[in-house]
Amino acid sequence: MSFAEKLLHWHETENNRQMPWKGEKDPYKIWLSEIILQQTRVEQGWRYYENFIKNFPQIQDLANAKDEKVFKLWEGLGYYNRCKNLLDTARFITHNLKGNFPDDYSKILSLKGIGPYTAAAICSFAYNQPFAVVDGNVFRVLSRIFGIETATDSTEGKKIFSQLAEKSLAKKEAAKYNQAIMDFGATICKPANPLCSSCVMKNDCFAFKEGKVNLLPIKEKILLKKIRHFSWFVLKVKDETFIHKRTADDIWQNLHEFYLVETEAQPNWNKKDIEELLQNQFSIKPLSIKISKELIQQLTHQKIKAVFIEAELNKKPGSLKNQTWLKLEQIRELAFPKLVKDFIGMK
Repeated sequence: MSFAEKLLHWHETENNRQMPWKGEKDPYKIWLSEIILQQTRVEQGWRYYENFIKNFPQIQDLANAKDEKVFKLWEGLGYYNRCKNLLDTARFITHNLKGNFPDDYSKILSLKGIGPYTAAAICSFAYNQPFAVVDGNVFRVLSRIFGIETATDSTEGKKIFSQLAEKSLAKKEAAKYNQAIMDFGATICKPANPLCSSCVMKNDCFAFKEGKVNLLPIKEKILLKKIRHFSWFVLKVKDETFIHKRTADDIWQNLHEFYLVETEAQPNWNKKDIEELLQNQFSIKPLSIKISKELIQQLTHQKIKAVFIEAELNKKPGSLKNQTWLKLEQIRELAFPKLVKDFIGMK
C-alpha cells in the first residue's frame, strides 16, 4: 500500500481521536474552529468553540452580535486581532455574500484573517477539494517518514514540504486524508514520545530505520528560544554506548552526543515515563535506569537545561543497531558539547 492508503486505513480502523469539529462539513463551523485553534492548543480551544457555536449557531448570528459579547466569549484566548477579523469576516459574508460562505480557494483566501492554511482546511474539509493542509503535525510526519532533513521553517523547506504534501494527498478523499495525517501526527508520530513500536508506518519510516526519530523535523528558529530542555539518553549495551554525530547547522555541528530528546517544557522524568519512551521508540525494556541531576549551561542567547538518563539495555535497539556504539575510552577521544563533556568527565 502507498503512504496515503496506509494512512487512510489507519484512520478508518484505529483513529479514535475525538474533537467537536471533526467530520464537520459546515464551512462556517470549520472556519470558526480553525481561527480559534490558531496559536491555541486543542484542549483549550475545545470549550471556546462549543461556547461560540452555542451562542452563534449560524454565521448570521455571529455577524449580528454585539462586539462586547463576542469579545467577552473570546476572553482568555489572546491574540484579540483574530476576534476582530472573525467579526469582520462574518459581517462581510452575511451582508455582501448573502450569508453564503465562498467555496473557491482564492475567494476564501481574500477574507480577513484567513491565510493559506485556513483556506486549504476549509476547502478540504467543507468541500472535499484537493488541497493539502500542512500544520506542525504534518511537517513532523512527512519529515520523519520521507527523511526530509531540510528545516521546516526555511524558505526551501516550506517549498519542499508543500510539494510533498500535495504529492502525497489522496485527492479524491482530501478531507479524510487531511484529518488522518493531522491526527496521526497528534496521537502516534508525536514530538517527544512517538509511538514508533506500534506505528503502521515504521517499516517505511526513514527516521525509524535510521535512528533519527528524535532529530526530525529540523527547525531553524529553534535557536531563538531562551531556555531549551535537553534529555540525553545514555544507552548502554554491555561496555558500549550509543553515540551520534550532530549534523544540524547550529553551534554544535560536527560534535558528538548521546541520544537526544528535546522537549518544550522541563521534563520531570521518572522510571515509568522512561520505560514508556524506550518501549514506544525501540520496543525495548531497560535493565536499569539512572537519572542525573540537572546540569545548566548559559550561552549567549539561550540557556540549556539538561539531564542525562543512563539506561542499561540487554541488546541494541533495531533502529540503532547499525549506528555508532563505542567503549568509554573511545568516547573520551571525541569532541562533545560542554554539558556532555562535563557529564563524561564525571565517569
